Amino acid sequence: LVRLVESGGGSVEPGGSLRLSCVATGYDYARACMGWFRRAPGKEREGVAASHKDGRTTYADSVKGRFTISHDHERGTLELQMNSLKPEDTAMYYCAATSTRPEWCTAVNIRAPDYQGKGTQVTVSS
Repeated sequence: LVRLVESGGGSVEPGGSLRLSCVATGYDYARACMGWFRRAPGKEREGVAASHKDGRTTYADSVKGRFTISHDHERGTLELQMNSLKPEDTAMYYCAATSTRPEWCTAVNIRAPDYQGKGTQVTVSS
């Protein structure tokens, strides 16, 4: 089993920055791939970014160049630095973990993880 706890959400004006954090506890193999997905009201889940313990990272096209994921597998920590935030980034953000192979650890596949946290709200508005 894996337990994920997020922190760092909040409200910010367009163009601002936020940093999300996630602490993972549990079996090492079950959290080899970690990442973030988000869900806005009335919309489907969207994978944001994923990182495998071997160092591979992927991003959704909508956040490339603005968001940076960092993953310390040994410590069980995951962070998402979000810069140049836009109103369309407003959503509940969920930390996610799965035991998939590196090549399957992608921003698309992280939408359907084995484990997820309770989420942290990010609101971007003026």
